[in-house]
Amino acid sequence: MSELVPTSVTVGLLAVLGLCIGSFLNVVIYRVPEGKSLMRPGSACPGCEQPIRAWDNIPVVSWVLLRGRCRSCATPISLRYPLVELATAGLFALTAWRFGITAYAVAVLVLMATGVALFMIDLDHQRLPFVITGSAAIGAGLALLTDAVVQGTEPVLRALLSVLAWFGVYGGIWLATAGRGMGLGDVAVAPVLGLVLGWLGWGPSVVGLMSGFVVGAVVGVALMVSGRAAARSRVPHGPFLLTGAGLALFVGDPVWQAYLRLVGLG
Repeated sequence: MSELVPTSVTVGLLAVLGLCIGSFLNVVIYRVPEGKSLMRPGSACPGCEQPIRAWDNIPVVSWVLLRGRCRSCATPISLRYPLVELATAGLFALTAWRFGITAYAVAVLVLMATGVALFMIDLDHQRLPFVITGSAAIGAGLALLTDAVVQGTEPVLRALLSVLAWFGVYGGIWLATAGRGMGLGDVAVAPVLGLVLGWLGWGPSVVGLMSGFVVGAVVGVALMVSGRAAARSRVPHGPFLLTGAGLALFVGDPVWQAYLRLVGLG
């Protein structure tokens, strides 16, 4: 089907979808950690508590037109709202460009959407809610099951072994450190990432697994050098885990092939 739709059209449509999903993710990011319903009540200004009108809730556009302030009381609206929407749109567009319109692309889109929410929640609250991780596992799993029916079952065994590898590494760290070096939320997310990356290939899976730790180490050193964190400061690992997996989806295979050539195995 992807061959019947021009790539530019696919990318554009997925970018628009990403903006809309990103708007919903802003609600998820705020309400899920608070244990609030995602449906009721409707969105309202935290300053004057006036319901937000539909025309003031258009992703990115409304924020720009309102100059980042509530129409009713002029309370500032955080820049993070349009940034989340733009980030989701960009990730959806990249997914369309890389994977086209396929069942596997749907699995990646599920991972992207839930990953954005988990990334922001972990930064804010240092936790990765199981309800979001579970939704990612179900959504991605159903999409990959469809892919197996359409494209064949060749990736299934590799993906399951990848799940075990990711769970073994993160679960092992959690056990070895008695939960101090890794949260259970990270342990729960890891197999989902391993499933989607393993379906793509061993290269993306291995690169994604290693990249999370590399990104974490680089950022950690940068924070200590800049004085923004001490050696014993607790920094959430989820954003690094998710960033590493995201990078591996798009550059994991060429990085892996370059490594194999470097060590003489390619």
